[in-house]
Amino acid sequence: MPQPSPQPSFVLIRPQMGENIGAAARAMWNFGLDRMRITSPRDGWPNQKAVAMASGAGRLLDEAVMCDSTAEAVADCTYVYATTARPRELTKPVFTPAFAMKDAAQRIANGEKVAVLFGPERAGMENDDIAKANAIISVPVNPEFASLNLAQCVLLCGYEWRQATVESVPATVSMEGEWASQTEVEKLAEHYEDRMNDAGFFYPDHKAASMKINLRNLWSRMPLTRADVQMLHGVMRQMVRWKDRGPDPK
Repeated sequence: MPQPSPQPSFVLIRPQMGENIGAAARAMWNFGLDRMRITSPRDGWPNQKAVAMASGAGRLLDEAVMCDSTAEAVADCTYVYATTARPRELTKPVFTPAFAMKDAAQRIANGEKVAVLFGPERAGMENDDIAKANAIISVPVNPEFASLNLAQCVLLCGYEWRQATVESVPATVSMEGEWASQTEVEKLAEHYEDRMNDAGFFYPDHKAASMKINLRNLWSRMPLTRADVQMLHGVMRQMVRWKDRGPDPK
């Protein structure tokens, strides 16, 4: 049986329409999130409109934890984020979704239990709800039209969670075997540094140290395979042999 993946709980505070709950479930499952908690849904529970809108994410609704209050929904959590577009008189740190989900990922990796609160569609969360949160998530939207619906906000946070926990930078595929280890790159750097030193490259003396650091930094920025390293060793060895032998006579 697969082990549950560490992740935050997404808490829907007093959601009003079943369709929005279903859309939120679908948005969560798009990014591998399945811990939904719901407090006091206006139209009751279970809700067939939520099931219809959830489409393939109906399991989230079946397993959703129903709570009577915000306090109950976050009782087992060590850190809570509240999503709101409007400034409040409550003093709390304010994060973007990207920063908040990176922070959440680190906290969860350290063994904490984290929740993200999403308010009712019409008016958002009340101060009593936000007071139970440790930080606010504020989306940098158009100030003249700052309103996001429930599913949109869930989708944004779900996307940023996925970005924070799944490698998102373009990958470079090695077609020539394994990537070089740090030790192998270090040996390559030493080889070049020694031969360049013999050739008098590091001149004047007072700049030699910084020049060597810059050269090491160049190697560290290059994604080298073991085959690359062997080839570059061979390049330097051949250049040294050619210098010692001298150019072929014409």
